[in-house]
Amino acid sequence: MAGHSKFKNIMHRKGRQDAARSKMFSKLSKEITVAAKMGDPDPDANPRLRLAVQNAKGQSMPKDNIQRAINKSQTGDADNYEEIRYEGYGPAGVAVVVEALTDNRNRTASNVRSYFTKCGGSLGETGSVSFMFDRVGEIVYRPEAGEADAVLEAAIEAGAEDVQSDESGHTIYAAFEDLNDVAAALEAALGEAESTNIIWKPQNLIPVDADKAQTLLKLIDMLEDDDDVQNVYSNFDVDEETMAALAS
Repeated sequence: MAGHSKFKNIMHRKGRQDAARSKMFSKLSKEITVAAKMGDPDPDANPRLRLAVQNAKGQSMPKDNIQRAINKSQTGDADNYEEIRYEGYGPAGVAVVVEALTDNRNRTASNVRSYFTKCGGSLGETGSVSFMFDRVGEIVYRPEAGEADAVLEAAIEAGAEDVQSDESGHTIYAAFEDLNDVAAALEAALGEAESTNIIWKPQNLIPVDADKAQTLLKLIDMLEDDDDVQNVYSNFDVDEETMAALAS
């Protein structure tokens, strides 16, 4: 399997759930606060905030935490965060896109650059690798949402462009401009999604061997662990045997 979603499964199997969950809640809270501060604090009137709240609920984030993050946006206590995208090449020449929310551009740039350097990669200019990705909507459902055929039928009726189902769940892709409509139709048919996001979907995948895969996953781990980094996308492909070995 390819890309970042598989890496998250590895993290889960290694027993890092608690630390990863705490980190995830922190980043979800930041996104909720930023979305509410930039627009309306009412999710029904603010599409970005609505997505952020849906994602938080999909990850079982407590309602009190969600409301606290919204409330924070309306006070003088909310930090001023800047959205920044970093792009570069990791081991084996794979492309990496990093999305960050930061209150200190210099700190974040220095940290991200150091992660790439430590793992044998290089940070490039904005636009240096993003042309290898498509900006699309991604809607993720857990396996219990339904059988693959049923999810596929619901996705087609909702106007989705592609569906990928496996033992870990269902990933549905939609055109950027259609995401909200597709997500609403799917929610009516399948229930609330685990997550709904605008992502960078690789156009093609680069096969990576075991040695390079280990270093690449270390890079993604370091990026994910940074408080300023919200999302990481890459175009690598690792075979199941190698992935199983890395997860052991």
